[in-house]
Amino acid sequence: MSRRASAPAAVRWTAYVAVAIVFAIACAFLSNWQFTRNSARAAQLALVEANYDAPPVALSDVLAPDGALDPLDEWQPVELVGEYLTDDQLLVRNRPHGGTAAFEVLVPIRLTDGRVVVLNRGWVPPGEHQPDPDVVPGAPEGEVTVIARVRPGEAAPSGGRSADDGKVPNINLPIIADAVSPETAADLEQGAYGIVVSEDPAAATMPNALEAPTEDPGPHLSYAIQWILFAIMGFIFIGYVIRTELRHRKEDAEDAAAGVTAPRRPAASPRRDRDAEDEDALLDAR
Repeated sequence: MSRRASAPAAVRWTAYVAVAIVFAIACAFLSNWQFTRNSARAAQLALVEANYDAPPVALSDVLAPDGALDPLDEWQPVELVGEYLTDDQLLVRNRPHGGTAAFEVLVPIRLTDGRVVVLNRGWVPPGEHQPDPDVVPGAPEGEVTVIARVRPGEAAPSGGRSADDGKVPNINLPIIADAVSPETAADLEQGAYGIVVSEDPAAATMPNALEAPTEDPGPHLSYAIQWILFAIMGFIFIGYVIRTELRHRKEDAEDAAAGVTAPRRPAASPRRDRDAEDEDALLDAR
């Protein structure tokens, strides 16, 4: 019986190659996407390395006149002098710190030039017997000099998430402006907020410091290479299928030329069990 399929070989092989090409195009798209993500991640790591421990500069050096933060100045330390507006303190809920759904403590500071900047002083865990924290360390009173790393505000939460009074769903500066007093909101800088590095004079107790950004480059480069290998393997598999079919066609042609219609190797006769043969011999002797 012939191993050849009903469709002509050229049609089948064309279909095989077309499938391999489509698969390779999809793999190339996914590989390029991972390369792009790897490049973006490398740029983020380079930015952190350049700015994270840089000497502090004035706020005006990183914020444009319209209040926008240059993306290349993210994580840059700045020096701020002013007084904390403790009445406008807010808690950011559901922040992943210490293996819990912790809270980050936001306190605006009014600078000597009248501007207001939101500062993230660190995080506190939820309470022992209730979701809200048991204690939130207070900010220093009076004039204070703060070193903080600037960051852009976060995007508004999806799905219209909100929070109870005194809390916000994330560090979205327009949402924070709506949550503080009108006097504070009127002068609030909405282009960036700061993560506190140090305070002088220092508070008696501080919230837990935020973790430094991770230096892990992520798996994007390895994923990109894997997609390339998948594309190559697709062509190798199609080549194997075509080669196998050619070998079967050659064997069928040889069988047809030799007039072979039955299997080349006759089926082996079933072997009799030796014990059964001995038993038959004893019965014959009796």
